[in-house]
Amino acid sequence: MSRTEPAGTPLGDTFHVYDTTLRDGAQREGISYSVADKIAVARQLDALGVGFIEGGWPGAMPKDTEFFARAAAGELNLRHAVLVAFGATRKAGVVAADDPQVRALLDSQAPIVTLVAKSDRRHIERALRTDVAENCAMVADTVTFLRGEGRRVFVDAEHFFDGYKYDPDTALRVLDAAVTAGADVAVLCDTNGGMLPLGIAEIVSTVAERTGFRLGIHCQDDTGCAVANSLAAVQSGATHVQCTANGYGERAGNADLFAVLGNLVMKLDMPVLPDGAFVEMTRTSHALAEIANIAPDTHQAYVG
Repeated sequence: MSRTEPAGTPLGDTFHVYDTTLRDGAQREGISYSVADKIAVARQLDALGVGFIEGGWPGAMPKDTEFFARAAAGELNLRHAVLVAFGATRKAGVVAADDPQVRALLDSQAPIVTLVAKSDRRHIERALRTDVAENCAMVADTVTFLRGEGRRVFVDAEHFFDGYKYDPDTALRVLDAAVTAGADVAVLCDTNGGMLPLGIAEIVSTVAERTGFRLGIHCQDDTGCAVANSLAAVQSGATHVQCTANGYGERAGNADLFAVLGNLVMKLDMPVLPDGAFVEMTRTSHALAEIANIAPDTHQAYVG
């Protein structure tokens, strides 16, 4: 639990394969992981060689809180991956150190925290009922606090592409607040899954050029383009890609880890897995399907 750098791939920390099966993937209808299931999934993902495993939302979900406690107690010994806790920025009008949800992220003992942050001005004003300045302060304060406590921080910019198309300045202000405060990666999220590859490529390229920030990508599959969108983002400068095993996730699902890995390795010649791990993808895919109690897709790309 003390190591914070992925060590399992030739690319090391220069490119992140980030798995969110245990958090975003668990939102698929019909999936209900027990804590023992979550530990089994994490072991399979670690054996494959992913760099980061998002274990869930401690403090918000009791099973996730228990999962992190058992991992911290030594039940989950990761060889390749680093465990990540997911959570939200502090609430409006309080300081991060006093927010119980933020404290729960520290209590998880995960060395890395991924924070979700609103990046669409409409959501900031209507859902959070605050203004852009306070939203950016929420992001910056939470990142600064967690960094001060020795945590590495990634920030998921929720609904980024919708927000960027509506008000690019606000979306970029949120990214700037996160990175200036010490976030390592600004993850651009297609939360509604409505983007197409050319649109992803254009926006990722523009944001990379305008900011110089390290960018990540998180794609939902509502248009059936999550894998293509993820690859378009990588080819446009993203160096952190978030996926789920077999594309599990709410609604139409997420970018499929195995299709993304297959294309990164076979089509883009990127050594994102440890030596010998690529041939284990089919076995891993089927093992994770069994844990989820879902029949493997015999027509799935690369592992069908």
